Amino acid sequence: MSTLEGMHAPDFSLPNEKGETVSLADFAGGKYVILYFYPKDATPGCTLEAQSFKESHDDFQKVNAVILGVSPDGEESHTKFIDKHGLPFTLLSDEDHAVSEKYGVWKLKKSFGKEYMGVERSTFLIDPTGTVVKEWRKVKVDGHSDDVYRTLLQLTDDEGGES
Repeated sequence: MSTLEGMHAPDFSLPNEKGETVSLADFAGGKYVILYFYPKDATPGCTLEAQSFKESHDDFQKVNAVILGVSPDGEESHTKFIDKHGLPFTLLSDEDHAVSEKYGVWKLKKSFGKEYMGVERSTFLIDPTGTVVKEWRKVKVDGHSDDVYRTLLQLTDDEGGES
């Protein structure tokens, strides 16, 4: 998949953990969106990533950013994951992986000699105009949320925003 950086982010409307529809357009003109795709609720790497974004949540809010996690898990799974870890942000259900495909993160994966289709851990930073300003593909969890935050701080400082 070629890069989405500099392009208008693919629009989406997905159900959150409460069954409410959340669309990228809901944040247009107002907030930065940190859209992170992860393979599965309650797995070790995905839990670490969610906890890392949780720890940085207040910092992201201060720079006008909202965090949205996306996985193929359903609403009930997301609710359990949020409740168990006290996640302060929304998780979206992409059960048919249509949005994951739009963002180029639905990939052939290999594990223990088996091939299967799944989500490649990836994050997209979308500005208030709906443009993808930065993407991270094949994300390694350790330090990732800090990297996203540093990038966001640079962008908001460049715009004359508060840091």
